[in-house]
Amino acid sequence: MKPDEIDAMVPRWEEAGLSPSLIAALELGKRMSRLHLIFDQAVKAELAELGLTYAEFDVLAALSRAAAPYRMKPSELSKALFLTSGGISNVLQRLTAAGYVEREANAGDARSRWVQLTDEGRRVTDAALEASGRAYSEVTAGIPDEVVRGAADTLREVLSHVGRRRYR
Repeated sequence: MKPDEIDAMVPRWEEAGLSPSLIAALELGKRMSRLHLIFDQAVKAELAELGLTYAEFDVLAALSRAAAPYRMKPSELSKALFLTSGGISNVLQRLTAAGYVEREANAGDARSRWVQLTDEGRRVTDAALEASGRAYSEVTAGIPDEVVRGAADTLREVLSHVGRRRYR
């Protein structure tokens, strides 16, 4: 296996007297951060060509996953995407202005509104999903499928242990 930039940090951690288990955890965190940055940059570059931010794409994708007629309440979007109500509001204003979503009254609850994909919103969401998939494929190009599958499965195992924990 070829050394990477994270391997260069290990001797300093060893010299500092860190335990092997802590060093392994640091390597895991640093590599996950590095991979996240690489995937994030690739996806954002593709989305920028469509005139979308990642937050806008996230909202459009969430709406597209909802059952037809592809609508959710802003509070549901906020929870699903881990965004504040103010953050969702700003994104929805931009998507509404672009014609990708429309807001309509909720007949069942006068205090809330629905956010729904427009036909143009569905079209741009499909293009953005394709672009996102292309970015992921480009990042993982040349890596054997079994290596990608193994890494994904191993990270699932890690997340099953730490995913429900809350930290300050």
